[in-house]
Amino acid sequence: EIMSKLKGSSMKKIVIKKQWVNEHRRLFRCSVCQAPIKGVFENSLVCKQGHAIDFNKHGYLYFLNNGNGTDYDRAMFEARRRMLSAGLFLPMLKQINAELPDQPQTILDVGTGEGTPLFQLETLRNQKDAAIGFDISKAGVQLAAQLPGKLFFCVADLRRLPFADESFDQVMELFSPSDYQEFDRILKPGGQLLKIIPNANYLIELRHLLYDQNDQHAAYDNTPVVERFMQHYQQARIIPLQYQFEIPLGLAEDLVEMSPLHWGRNAKQLDESDLSSLKQVTVDVSLLIGKKI
Repeated sequence: EIMSKLKGSSMKKIVIKKQWVNEHRRLFRCSVCQAPIKGVFENSLVCKQGHAIDFNKHGYLYFLNNGNGTDYDRAMFEARRRMLSAGLFLPMLKQINAELPDQPQTILDVGTGEGTPLFQLETLRNQKDAAIGFDISKAGVQLAAQLPGKLFFCVADLRRLPFADESFDQVMELFSPSDYQEFDRILKPGGQLLKIIPNANYLIELRHLLYDQNDQHAAYDNTPVVERFMQHYQQARIIPLQYQFEIPLGLAEDLVEMSPLHWGRNAKQLDESDLSSLKQVTVDVSLLIGKKI
């Protein structure tokens, strides 16, 4: 009986997701031929040329035309969810929210991972936004699709977005790569790109645990990223944001697991004593805001 209830609730969830996509079909375009979307028919999103993308059993759409993957696995995304649910990114999302208009927006979250930042932003906003998160990782999007609320998630490629021209008011990006040409294409005139990048002291405590001071990974300089952003958005604003985050008991390992910092060739394997010394971390970031003219 419990299994049939779970199956029933997941079926209901997929019906709701399909309705949402059908209502917001103008935000999408065909990932095969770029034609506009005709609508949702049975279990598929169908374009005006007849190409069909099927809804996954978890209620998301898979828009990749090839098997591109990612280094992030489910364990990493689960660790990220625990850390973000504990509030690691919350001040960033409050700052982003302060930059958004009060009226409902169409919002795209680039490299959404397991979806927590978009979920937290929408909880802060309490608006009837049309919010979509995408990631190249199936493991991340599968977790994101479990989140409550009227959010939609899909697997897609940053370089070839399955979204219509001039369809989004806001594009949000936390620690993800950018494709400014694609962002310009999908943003409405006057729309904004809100991009969070690390500053020199981001997670400095973890960096110092993992690397010797002379190692290239021991320091970080975001100058090239900022310069490229400023070239593209000449009127861009930069808002620095720094705070200390107390790591909840037992979550230090999750912080290590969720960060690519420990992938470096010379990264030290942290033991129990290293992890227990990690009681708080510095969050040092910049919010870059560019407006499409």
